[in-house]
Amino acid sequence: LTLRPRWRGVLPLFSCPNKVYELLFKTRPLCTATHPSPASVYKDSLVDDEDYSRYEDTTTRSSKTLIPSRGTLKQCDYDPCLEGQISCFELAASSNCLCPGFTLYNVPPEAPKLSSVSWNGSEVVLQWCTPYSFVTAYVVTVGGQERQKFEEDRRSGGVGEVGNIAEVCVVAVNDAGASEGSCMMYHPRDNSLPLTAGLIGGALGFLLLLLLAVLLWRHKRQRKQEATISMHNTAETR
Repeated sequence: LTLRPRWRGVLPLFSCPNKVYELLFKTRPLCTATHPSPASVYKDSLVDDEDYSRYEDTTTRSSKTLIPSRGTLKQCDYDPCLEGQISCFELAASSNCLCPGFTLYNVPPEAPKLSSVSWNGSEVVLQWCTPYSFVTAYVVTVGGQERQKFEEDRRSGGVGEVGNIAEVCVVAVNDAGASEGSCMMYHPRDNSLPLTAGLIGGALGFLLLLLLAVLLWRHKRQRKQEATISMHNTAETR
């Protein structure tokens, strides 16, 4: 049995097994180093060749297993203006992606972004984009009065007719409170415009018919006068 002293490069012995991981990843030590006496170091370092090689192989293999695999997380494919999609929280959990700076359920949400308020032929329709917050519902107000409430996956909705100029707002809510309103002024279309256009068209049509009647009357009168003159000239000739 050949004994080999191992004095060169002797590291302090550590009182916890995770010290190798701490040295590899440069984290704060969870335990303190203890410096043994030279006698104990010499005793512990006297190993045979077989044990020495096995010790080195074991150390090499264990150090490789401690290195974690590092992957790059991508941002979630999430459109805050798209209707009917799942929340970014669920998307992050299922796809292992990152959501951009969402506020949680225990704080009131940020304000949504109202993009348009328009008339679609039968009612006033709003379109909005959701905030980067935890939202449970959206509330639409017209002139300061609540008009409609929509679920969290909605990004548009109708509120019926709005007869006068009014401020239309959408508010995001959750259990912690409500956001500030995102608002736009709605100007209803002029309902008297079709009636006015009809009256003008009717008046123009009536004037056109009247002009045609006058022209026909003058034409008939002229032909009658010409016939009378022709008969008078024929009688004088005889």
